[in-house]
Amino acid sequence: MSATTPTPQELEKQAAATAALRWVRDGMLVGLGTGSTAAPFIRALGEAVRTGHLRVQATATSEASDALAREVGIPMVPPQRGMRFDLTVDGADELDSHLRLIKGGGGALLREKVLATASNYLLIVADSSKAVPQLGKFPLPLEVVPFALPWVMDAVAELGANPVVRVSKTDAAQQVLSDQGNLLVDCHFGQINDPAQLATQLKTIPGLVEHGLFLGLANAALVAHGEQVQVLQAGMAPMPVAAYTDFPR
Repeated sequence: MSATTPTPQELEKQAAATAALRWVRDGMLVGLGTGSTAAPFIRALGEAVRTGHLRVQATATSEASDALAREVGIPMVPPQRGMRFDLTVDGADELDSHLRLIKGGGGALLREKVLATASNYLLIVADSSKAVPQLGKFPLPLEVVPFALPWVMDAVAELGANPVVRVSKTDAAQQVLSDQGNLLVDCHFGQINDPAQLATQLKTIPGLVEHGLFLGLANAALVAHGEQVQVLQAGMAPMPVAAYTDFPR
């Protein structure tokens, strides 16, 4: 049986993930993201480790990414006090020209934000569909304590969202839980006119553990358009990845 031919979107994810290896330096402590674009990066990094081209240690944002990293040979370390990551590479569900992000489609938004905040440099990898003029078309994920769910749903509805509890794709009666055992709620805003204001409002809701707005955290993004990968930074024109030189040290 022949292998399935990759879709154009899958090829873009692979291109962005492979380009991200240019940001990795020998001896780095690396944060590993979660999702369909982070996974190809983990595999590519594992190959570089196995062949002796890079020596790194890593911590992952989800149990799934941790398992994949161990499978491909990346040495993993647990969270500990004083830990700062030289680089974290993660995907995004949406990103705008200011490098404001919506994340959490894979259900790992809490751990993703923890590692992003503990990182000296956050690099986002994405296919062309993730770059948008305005955030909000993709539902904004929330991680919610189960006991607080009814009140959180009421509160985010008052902010203009249509909140939906995430359920299994194969069993609509089965609610999806995060790795921390919390519920995931997807908030359909349609568009988010003021991400900073919304983030502030969401943080005041008791029982809402974390939201998927990542603001002021990303240093750069690699966005693939076909075979071409561009580097995006806030307030700067896109640049071909081959021309970029301002790497983390």
